[in-house]
Amino acid sequence: MINLKDNSKINKMSSTARTTTLSTTEKVTLSLKKRHQKERRFKNVGLFAVLFGFMLVVVLISDITAKALPAFHQHWVKIDMDYKANWLNIDGSSKQSILAKQMKKANYRSALKKSLYLMFPTPSGKSLSRKDKRQLFKLFSSNAEFTLKDTLITTPEHLNKQISVWVRLDDDVDSYLKEGFASGEAGLRLSKQQAQWIKQLASAQRIESRFNFSFFTASDSREPELAGIRGALTGTLLTLFVTLLLSFPLGVAGALYLEEFAPKNRWTDFIEININNLAAVPSIVFGLLGLAIIINIFGLPRSAPLVGGIVLTLMTLPTIIISSRAAIKAVPPSIREAALGLGASKMQVTFSHVLPQATPGIITGAIIGIAQALGETAPLLMIGMVAFIVDVPTSIVDSATVLPVQIFLWADSPERAFLAKTSAAILVLLTLLLVINLTATVLRSKFEKK
Repeated sequence: MINLKDNSKINKMSSTARTTTLSTTEKVTLSLKKRHQKERRFKNVGLFAVLFGFMLVVVLISDITAKALPAFHQHWVKIDMDYKANWLNIDGSSKQSILAKQMKKANYRSALKKSLYLMFPTPSGKSLSRKDKRQLFKLFSSNAEFTLKDTLITTPEHLNKQISVWVRLDDDVDSYLKEGFASGEAGLRLSKQQAQWIKQLASAQRIESRFNFSFFTASDSREPELAGIRGALTGTLLTLFVTLLLSFPLGVAGALYLEEFAPKNRWTDFIEININNLAAVPSIVFGLLGLAIIINIFGLPRSAPLVGGIVLTLMTLPTIIISSRAAIKAVPPSIREAALGLGASKMQVTFSHVLPQATPGIITGAIIGIAQALGETAPLLMIGMVAFIVDVPTSIVDSATVLPVQIFLWADSPERAFLAKTSAAILVLLTLLLVINLTATVLRSKFEKK
């Protein structure tokens, strides 16, 4: 009986153990299923975040592009210009050499006004009122008289003749046509009479839309139809050239010294802490530093690419040093040990083995620093690069501005046409940034293959 009882107890214990084991397996299975569900949910949330971010970028670029498109074409008008000598205050009987000098100083504005008054006579045959004359002349760009001047100087035989000349329309008229207002309808700072004149010109097929080459070939102007980015783009390239010329060798040299040659003591720890802190300093502080020291103490010219490049060098140096040190540190120690074991000096190991291996990472860090400098505005505002510059800079000491500052100035302008110019300049800046990043990718892949 005792054996039977013991056997029954053993059977009950084994059955209880099997039940416990089965329930534990079910719990693990259920827990695993819940973890997989959480993983799928997290994956879906991450995918949604990526797609949402990409969608926002697409919307932003699409919006900028849509606003920028009007800046890439411009309306011109054909007028019948009378190059009468008496209208131009030119003595037609003078010698050819004297006539050429008189053409350069002729009164083209007066001749243009008189030619326009003949093109738009009143129904009653009376001359236009003074108010109508002012409104008529406002339809055409302020650069029209210079276009007429260049035409006559190029072809002097047009003197005392009436010819057709294409000139730019005013920015308000250009915006009026681009907005697609109904023909003859007043709007966008155009009166009913001005709209009727535009309708008359369009009906006579005297207005046409052309690609706006002057946006890329002209410098800044207070007249929107004449403003371009050539001066700002040239200033940007000169400033980045100075920045790259100074920051790249200094940053790489500093990273090599700190990582390969500097002793590990409190002094180098202090330098490393300050480099890391400088990377987080607001950019406007570097602008104040450039204004106080580079301009006021050393006397370098204001609003020059040289000063802008030095200021941006100070700002990008921490980024280049940190990224270069990370690339140098990633080189396997076995390469250094093998070179030293074969009798190479510390300098030979650094420049013949370590630096070539770290070049892809160093180049990437340098390009990131240059791309950061490309979009900076605050430090350049402090050193005077916010000035209105008409001339295209030819050297690093000429007065200049840069694309971000040009965008800042145009965005603050009240004229409607500057909105499209601002968006178009942003597209050019983004394109330049894309080219810099693609260059970094190509150079990195090239050196990685080597």
